[in-house]
Amino acid sequence: MTAAWTIAKREFGAYFKSPIAYIVLSVFLALTGFLFFDGFFLNGQASMEPYFDQMPLILLFFGPALGMRLIAEEKGSGTIELLLTMPVRDWEVVLGKYAAALGLLAVGIALTVPFAVTVGKLGPLDLGPTVGGYLGTLLLGGTYLALGLFASAMTKNQIVAFIIGLAICFALFLIGQFVTAAGPSIGQVLQYMSPQFHFAGIGRGVIELKNVVYYLSTIAAILVFTVQVLAARKWR
Repeated sequence: MTAAWTIAKREFGAYFKSPIAYIVLSVFLALTGFLFFDGFFLNGQASMEPYFDQMPLILLFFGPALGMRLIAEEKGSGTIELLLTMPVRDWEVVLGKYAAALGLLAVGIALTVPFAVTVGKLGPLDLGPTVGGYLGTLLLGGTYLALGLFASAMTKNQIVAFIIGLAICFALFLIGQFVTAAGPSIGQVLQYMSPQFHFAGIGRGVIELKNVVYYLSTIAAILVFTVQVLAARKWR
């Protein structure tokens, strides 16, 4: 676990030693800020609901974008073998890199808290859905980020990793659009598999254990698959 923490600190610091973190955070804040104020003035209510309604679509792109370089960059530069020959396990590499990217995502989400403060100054803000919305945003973003990391482990090209990650995230996103058309039986299965379904539940301010477990177990499973992809190099 010490090795994973060391990798996480190194990766998180590397974000801010290059333009990557500043570009990603600036674009994220500009896009979410535009959607927030546009939806806020159109809605005319002291509510964060219009803002959080946009997050599943925004994170659909930002998750793979944050994850695409984590392992693909190491593969492309040839440093992945050097890293993995050190006294560090594959799962520590995956966990450390994921934690660093999740930290950057958390910073981006935290920087949007002034939006909620602004709403609270203009009218009574319902704290339940607001806190739930932020928690759901972090969990949903963490899921898409894990998929971006998984895609990054599959190739040494960052653009290809982004495309693969985006395709997987988009497929999950589309699952929620077919719940009604699939019928009651299959529809329930698709509903449980849909990330935005669980996001909507948490976003209402009702933080149920089943929704949190869904995200945590999904993230854990994706990270395990990522470790297996790295381990597969030993058999080539």
